[in-house]
Amino acid sequence: MSSVLNKIPTDGTLLPLMEEFYTIQGEGFNTGKAAYFIRLGGCDVGCHWCDVKESWDAELHPLTNSDIIVENAGKFPSKAVVVTGGEPLLYNLDYLTSELQKKGIKTFIETSGAYPLSGSWDWICLSPKKFKSPRPDILPLANELKVIVFNKSDFDWAEQHAAHVSDKCKLYLQPEWSKHSEMTPLIVDYVMNNPRWEISLQTHKYLNIP
Repeated sequence: MSSVLNKIPTDGTLLPLMEEFYTIQGEGFNTGKAAYFIRLGGCDVGCHWCDVKESWDAELHPLTNSDIIVENAGKFPSKAVVVTGGEPLLYNLDYLTSELQKKGIKTFIETSGAYPLSGSWDWICLSPKKFKSPRPDILPLANELKVIVFNKSDFDWAEQHAAHVSDKCKLYLQPEWSKHSEMTPLIVDYVMNNPRWEISLQTHKYLNIP
């Protein structure tokens, strides 16, 4: 991974773009809202249940001029962009977010928090992973903590990180898709007993949209 990153300009003017598409946000606080998704390639967090493993190898995805990405995002009615991955914070996102915001586009990020925060964000969704824990300095900045529940131990994992986010941070528990029939009832019970948490579902999969 490091050899790939060394080939990418550090100023954020070129980024390994896996895909970009206009859709409905399917998870977390912004569920149901139209947004333009920018998915960057490259990830070393390595979640075995990841549903976009094809994003992991940055070399498979063309380095794309950030100005072109911004131009494409501006063509759609919704003025909201979600930057995701892979792990988008592998890259310097200052330039991309600055140019998006100049055009009146709100910037959202979905990240594991495993790398230093770059970019200017209207909304930070932090989804910590056991495979590569988030940086302590990112936790207080999160607007939304979204924990994927794959097994019962993930409830304790969620609480460990909830203790370090701000009081204003929204807290979500989301069943891992392949185990949603098993985990959802447990999450329902947990939220009923711990109502500061809310349930997040991957509604885009039920709607059969990207």
